[in-house]
Amino acid sequence: MALRKTLSVKQSDIVNGSAGADGTTGGDAAEPSGGESDDDPDEHVPEATAAAGEGCVKKKKNKKKKPKKKKKVPTVQTEPPSVLISQLFPSDNYPKGEEVEYKDDNQYRTTNEEKRHLDNINSDFLCDYRQAAETHRQVRQWAQKTIKPGQTLTEIANGIEDSVRRLVGHDGLSEGDAIVAGMGFPTGLNLDAIAAHYSPNAGCKTVLQQNNVIKVDIGVHVNGRIVDSAFTMAFDPMYDNLLAAVKDATNTGVREAGIDVRLGELGGHIQEAMESYECEINGTTYPIKPIGNITGHNILPYSIHGTKSVPAVKTNDTTKMEEGDVFAIETFGSTGNGRCHDQGEVSHYALCSDAPKVDLRLSSAKSLLSTIKKNFGTIPFCRRYLDRIGQEKYLLGLNNLVKSGIVQDYPPLVDKKGSYTAQFEHTILLRPTVKEVISRGEDY
Repeated sequence: MALRKTLSVKQSDIVNGSAGADGTTGGDAAEPSGGESDDDPDEHVPEATAAAGEGCVKKKKNKKKKPKKKKKVPTVQTEPPSVLISQLFPSDNYPKGEEVEYKDDNQYRTTNEEKRHLDNINSDFLCDYRQAAETHRQVRQWAQKTIKPGQTLTEIANGIEDSVRRLVGHDGLSEGDAIVAGMGFPTGLNLDAIAAHYSPNAGCKTVLQQNNVIKVDIGVHVNGRIVDSAFTMAFDPMYDNLLAAVKDATNTGVREAGIDVRLGELGGHIQEAMESYECEINGTTYPIKPIGNITGHNILPYSIHGTKSVPAVKTNDTTKMEEGDVFAIETFGSTGNGRCHDQGEVSHYALCSDAPKVDLRLSSAKSLLSTIKKNFGTIPFCRRYLDRIGQEKYLLGLNNLVKSGIVQDYPPLVDKKGSYTAQFEHTILLRPTVKEVISRGEDY
């Protein structure tokens, strides 16, 4: 946020399990067979005494009870995704991201015992991040297969967000549930000149068209550990170079990032990669420009935007990346000015972590603030999220919270009219021993 293939794991059986909302399926348990006798002419009781006469007594056959059928844990994901990631990967054994060894002065970290120890005591952190990342991969890869012209943006957003919630096992409808796990921020669906921060509000009728360039920005969190990763789709090959430029720039940023790297210098590497491309659209050739006023950023627990920024152009910022940092390396390229401005209806909001203490006089603002704190905390939310938990007529109160500095609004970021923008993004963990590109997948 500027703000797979089918999986297969070792199958484990759960005896007497039952199908649930998480998508677990299995056959119905068979009832034990009845105890009726069957005649068997070959089975007779011997003669007892002559006085008893020659009577034959039928012997009851003891039938073995049929065992109940075992219900099996799913071993592959469904379409749309519905199986809990924790079921597909038992014992919290989630896939690692792409691990890249440090170089130059930090090469020693790979085998250093002290650094390895620090890495090992971070198991909960890594478990949460890898669960969120695998959720992200499976949902986005399904989205890449299913997003097509003719769909409304609302359909696309709901499909992605409902899938994320199913896979982490938290639907976000009960108080506080979305704070445990779920969406890391509202799904961004940004068309053409809109680079970031657009998500459909209720009543949005926008339909994806064949000539659109759509940026899909998805955030997933588990216990506040947010994976932020984005991709761009276009349905006309004339945009291919635009997408290639931005993907190359993002991969350059990921490759060059590391402990002790200065952020301003990193921006220079990103800029050089992106500006080496141009794109011909409808007969006109455009240089691809990095959008200079949207940056990548570090990520803190329950806070998508930390205190460090990763520019897409060379700057004089000497701030260094440090061990333990989590960064969203995201780049935006444009056929326009390479500068964005606020424009359009706001959908994204977030409670400020350092919000001032204000005497709110508007009762609706007080009530809404309590709802936001209990349901989202500092995780960004959108109007649709308020709608789905039953909030009504909240706009006056929401605008009052923004005006009071308690809630931050994030208007859509737009380049000049008629331009096209693209985005690619990955989340990286600067672990003590290696750099882990936690959101890396076979798709990008």
